[in-house]
Amino acid sequence: MEIRRALPQDFRELLHCLKMRSKYAVLLVFVVGLVIIEKENNFISRVSDKLKQSPQALAEANGTEGSPAPAENGSLASLQELDAAFSQLRSHLRNITLQLEGDGDPGPRRHVLLMATTRTGSSFVGEFFNQQGSIFYLFEPLWHIERTVTFEPGGANAVGSALVYRDVLKQLLLCDLYILESFILPAPEGHLTPFMFRRGSSRSLCEEPVCTPNAKKVFEKYHCKNRRCGPLNITLAAEACRRKQHVALKTVRIRQLEFLQPLVEDPRLDVRIIQLVRDPRAVLASRMVAFSGKYETWKKWASEGEAPLHEEEVQRLRGNCESIRLSAELGLRRPGWLRGRYMLVRYEDVARAPLQKAEEMYRFAGLPLTHQVEEWIGKNTQAPRDGSGVY
Repeated sequence: MEIRRALPQDFRELLHCLKMRSKYAVLLVFVVGLVIIEKENNFISRVSDKLKQSPQALAEANGTEGSPAPAENGSLASLQELDAAFSQLRSHLRNITLQLEGDGDPGPRRHVLLMATTRTGSSFVGEFFNQQGSIFYLFEPLWHIERTVTFEPGGANAVGSALVYRDVLKQLLLCDLYILESFILPAPEGHLTPFMFRRGSSRSLCEEPVCTPNAKKVFEKYHCKNRRCGPLNITLAAEACRRKQHVALKTVRIRQLEFLQPLVEDPRLDVRIIQLVRDPRAVLASRMVAFSGKYETWKKWASEGEAPLHEEEVQRLRGNCESIRLSAELGLRRPGWLRGRYMLVRYEDVARAPLQKAEEMYRFAGLPLTHQVEEWIGKNTQAPRDGSGVY
């Protein structure tokens, strides 16, 4: 009694709490034990009833005629019934285990960044991830930054643009879509905007509940392809991003791989970078068709052969090629921060074997390749010769 009085009040309360928890734990174990024992008793009773049945009863239960089989055959039939019962039980337990695993943690959240340049096939490859139902995919969100922030090429301005792009990417990968409101013109009102660039290229932005009822007299410049939706509610889009298991972004505005190191090292992210490259001659030929007005000099040079090229245009193309080369060399050197985080993909390989390359990219990202992705690839790469599909 002397010792008990000497104990502090807090310590006595702690001891009392531990005793109560122990009692509850014992009670819980006792209840669980009773349930398990009851189930086992029921199972043993059913097996015992089977063992007690005569061969004639077993034959009738199985829908076959009885026969005066020896006792040894009857015992063998009973053992076979017992083995079948245990096999069924094992199968049932396995199914329950798989169901519990499926209802639990679905695995780590991946953040896939498809890094490319214009006209390298990035829109096509980006669809590999857009078609996966558990991935929140955004198409070129950095377009808004490029349209509203002016950066002069080269020098400190090039570094400044890379830092801004990187910081915006980080917030988007974390599902902070509000970061875009500072760059969308005209500015969103009440987190609503009809001017989200290429919204229709993101399935996640065109699904319910992000796809709100169509609003009359509101013109959405980049509307969804297969359904009419109201202005994009950025709050609903951010919530949809958080509900999805993974995030994927496609961008052609990140030039230097080295600037992405803080993203890769951020403990909140599990970034996998896929750099898509293409023969620069094919890139130039595609740009001359897609952006005809900007490449008039190149077209004249290609057709006439003698037309002079402006040096700044040549330097721009050379600078583009140099950025691709430096990033690819850095990625293939596999520095510590990029180990297991970088994959180089050639568009030419994707064109030859799209499904195989999709499987490799998904394996690299640690994601399951779903039937929807395989079906989309099949439909968009095996069209008839007279088809009019983009791909």
